[in-house]
Amino acid sequence: METQKKNYEMIVLDLDGTLTNRDKVITPRTKAALMEAQKRGKKVVLASGRPTPGVLPLAEELCLKDYGGYILSFNGGMIMNCQTGEVVFSQLLPVEANKKIIELAEDQRVDYLTYEGDHLIVSSKECPYAQKESWISHMPMQEVEDPKEYLNFPVPKFLMLDDGDYLALVEPRVKAALGKNFSVYRSEPFFLEILPKGIDKAQSLARLLEVIGMTKEEMIACGDGYNDLSMIQFAGLGVAMENAVLPVRKVADYITDSNNDDGVGKVVEKFMLFT
Repeated sequence: METQKKNYEMIVLDLDGTLTNRDKVITPRTKAALMEAQKRGKKVVLASGRPTPGVLPLAEELCLKDYGGYILSFNGGMIMNCQTGEVVFSQLLPVEANKKIIELAEDQRVDYLTYEGDHLIVSSKECPYAQKESWISHMPMQEVEDPKEYLNFPVPKFLMLDDGDYLALVEPRVKAALGKNFSVYRSEPFFLEILPKGIDKAQSLARLLEVIGMTKEEMIACGDGYNDLSMIQFAGLGVAMENAVLPVRKVADYITDSNNDDGVGKVVEKFMLFT
């Protein structure tokens, strides 16, 4: 592994539980290491299930626009070049699926939300889980009179919202009803995600590497959650945080310290800055 260090030209970072600590901030040591790596020409990619506006504040803090970094949002449903604002890749749900998903949510008596521009379309502003997503993503909520009529355009994903015990029962029903063309999983106990099939961080990173002419052997990927598994297996160096779920730690090439103990900063120092 030591002999390969010089090859790492890009680092891909999950946000919550990885780049940011328990207070949702980047620690000074991690920030300093990432800024130094970018000054040396290394690329930083922020890869999250969050919508793009929810990733932008961290991208701005790390000056990704100045250094030509990328945002991979919606768990891989969209990739944006921070320097140009260009969307390099985007895959949305088919518009005819919107009505079916809303009806499913109503049948299962759960709240739901989706994304339009810089705001959320929510079934209820009173839903605490919709409020949580609004806070995480930095996007205001909007209720519309007839969502089935209003949502006549493709969207990146839906979230069904309820407490974890109930969503655990709803999840298999939604999977069965939607069939094989959709990806359905829980990113949090109270968030049931519905995306186009085949969208995950690894597949989208493969597309990004193609666009910028880099190989996966030159890429480090750091994560802690189930939705990071694919990119950690895919990357030249797959890194699990010490606080990662067990399956992620099992497939990783390297385990770093936790998100509260500068784990990402130490990876950058060791494998990109050689300190």
